[in-house]
Amino acid sequence: MSKFLNIFAPALGGTATLLGAAYIAADQFVVDVPAPLRGQAIPAAEAQTTPEPVAEEAAQATDAAPAEVAAEPTESQPEAPAEAAPVVLAKFGLGRPATDDEIAAWDVKVMPDGRGLPEGSGSVEDGEALFSENCAVCHGEFAEGSGNWPKLAGGDGTLADEDPLKTVGSYWPYLSTTFDYIHRSMPFGAAQTLSADDTYAITAYILYSNFMVDEDFVLTRENFLEVEMPNAEGFIVDDRAETEYPQWRAEPCMENCKDIVEITMRATVLDVTPEEEGAAEEVAQVTEAAAPADEAQAEEATVETVAAEEPATQEAAPEEPAAEDTMAAADPELIAAGEKVFKKCKACHQVGAGAENKTGPQLNGIMGRTAGTVEGFKYSKAMSEAGEGGLVWNTETLAGFLAKPKAYLKGTKMSFNGLRKEDDIAAVEAYLGSFAE
Repeated sequence: MSKFLNIFAPALGGTATLLGAAYIAADQFVVDVPAPLRGQAIPAAEAQTTPEPVAEEAAQATDAAPAEVAAEPTESQPEAPAEAAPVVLAKFGLGRPATDDEIAAWDVKVMPDGRGLPEGSGSVEDGEALFSENCAVCHGEFAEGSGNWPKLAGGDGTLADEDPLKTVGSYWPYLSTTFDYIHRSMPFGAAQTLSADDTYAITAYILYSNFMVDEDFVLTRENFLEVEMPNAEGFIVDDRAETEYPQWRAEPCMENCKDIVEITMRATVLDVTPEEEGAAEEVAQVTEAAAPADEAQAEEATVETVAAEEPATQEAAPEEPAAEDTMAAADPELIAAGEKVFKKCKACHQVGAGAENKTGPQLNGIMGRTAGTVEGFKYSKAMSEAGEGGLVWNTETLAGFLAKPKAYLKGTKMSFNGLRKEDDIAAVEAYLGSFAE
């Protein structure tokens, strides 16, 4: 026992002393930290209570008498009951009001009437390069879309179709929506890194891709509202809050309810209407009944289109000079110009030594070649059938196709919207003619 007292008692006593000191220090720290900073609401009586050392420091700092600071409760002055005192709400005192400049930096919206448009300008030519660098990976080189990413061009006259193509050119009513979205949210993963001039240029290129402006067009703040969107009149003001909502809030009718609820019509998409036995077969029968007529119409339209174009093609083909003659007679300056214009086609097509099929077929020896016959490339059904029908590429047929591919050959997979200038078409033909098979 004596050994225990001699060895362990001092140690325990020292430990107890340390723990006691730590407890006092911790208690003093909690008291010194104002309750609001601890996230607590405190009684008014405690809100003015300050420990003696802190009270003395506060009195010296403010030249106030120590008596003005609430002292610790004593036996002669018992502490007032906390529950009887009013509660003071905590105020953290963090932050400050935002300045006008800071608010303006976040306010990047652009309205349909042009409000919010920044100063700047951008050309179609600059926009093409910017679009290729920042947007083409998702939206395609010609704004035709890539994979499941949105198409930004095309869709003319499809809004009334069963499966409309909604793009900037076919659907969006205001150009400000295009500018605002690009400036605010694009490029994907790097939002708001484009300057105002870059945004004007990319918007101009999207307009060009939808055949809404010429290739020398420059979009500015001044001419922004002059651009007419094809579907500007295709929207109406949403007045449901005034015309419909009051009807929905009326007292519901609880009389003369049907005993049995039956499905009288079905949607063509089966996952929209609840399934029931025999429903799939019913829809299949309706679809099969309608399909022959649709296919017949499509086939008839294709035959008429090819028939209307083929006679001129077949008659002109024999008169077309051989590829070697075309290459020899071509103007070197025209070929050089064609090489520059062909940059728009390089995303899908290759020419020259080692050219391979990419998104589109390689184009070596295209002059005088039957359409849809490049080995190893999978053509659209429309292109293959046109080739089987006698379509041969020459200056006349290729010019018609390059001007507007989808109009010239309905059903083609070529997503390019076409070349507008005849000089550019002639230059590309000369350039392609310089590459033999």
